Amino acid sequence: MQLCLKLALIMLVLVCVTAQQHNYRRPTRVGVSCCKEVSKGTIPATIKLMGYKHQNALSPCVDAIIFYTEKEKLCSDPKATWIKNRLNGLKKIVD
Repeated sequence: MQLCLKLALIMLVLVCVTAQQHNYRRPTRVGVSCCKEVSKGTIPATIKLMGYKHQNALSPCVDAIIFYTEKEKLCSDPKATWIKNRLNGLKKIVD
């Protein structure tokens, strides 16, 4: 009787493991969405900025200030002289 119980338990474990492998799905690929280059040019005052984020350099991404407008993201050089003036009054965006 003990042998039958052990065999039944082993069979149950095998069925559970096999069923789990059947439902396994690979994780989805996460794409890299970052600034890979920056502009040194100023952003015209006519463009309304909603916020900003500082992006650290971690290949393939470069050190950048990302300005958010209503429609797009603009990648700017954080060492540019005009950056500090444009950051005033903007909210910092946290991902």
